[in-house]
Amino acid sequence: MKTLEESKDQLNSTTTTGDYHLLSRAELLAHRIVQGADGLAGFVENLSEADWRTPVSSTDRRTVGNIVYHVAAVYPIEVDLARAIASGKAVTDVTWELVAEINAKHAAEQAEITKVAALELLHRNSRDAASVVQAFTDEELDRAAPFSLSYGAPVTAQFVIEDHALRHSWHHLAGIRKALGR
Repeated sequence: MKTLEESKDQLNSTTTTGDYHLLSRAELLAHRIVQGADGLAGFVENLSEADWRTPVSSTDRRTVGNIVYHVAAVYPIEVDLARAIASGKAVTDVTWELVAEINAKHAAEQAEITKVAALELLHRNSRDAASVVQAFTDEELDRAAPFSLSYGAPVTAQFVIEDHALRHSWHHLAGIRKALGR
């Protein structure tokens, strides 16, 4: 198995040749996880302290800093959910209410998170998540099992990866941009 850096180098070389078929689906997913985290980090790293402490919306009072920490902190959970589905195990105990509790806990516990600490966690956890995802086989990516966050629908491990670990940073970056008017 290639390291994440070797896969990234291969992806960069195939970008110019168009030979994406040389990479496995898992390697492409891993790259997209890192790409999203890096996009989020790149946007927030030069924000002012006032921007860092800006709530993301009138209905979500978490600050930009809380959101960056949150994205970083849940990568391990998101990857574990994908691993469970990949093994054929139904995930029935993760609810949107539980997600809301985790979000509230992160906001309360990390109200004073520094940009440096949040970005370090984002970098580390996104790379760790990508390394795990990169190791999935096509068979594991294609395996489906009931998933409570999808209302019990039998979804594939690839869907769980794309809808959670991969999409999460992009989703929150869009919200942060909107909150800051950028």
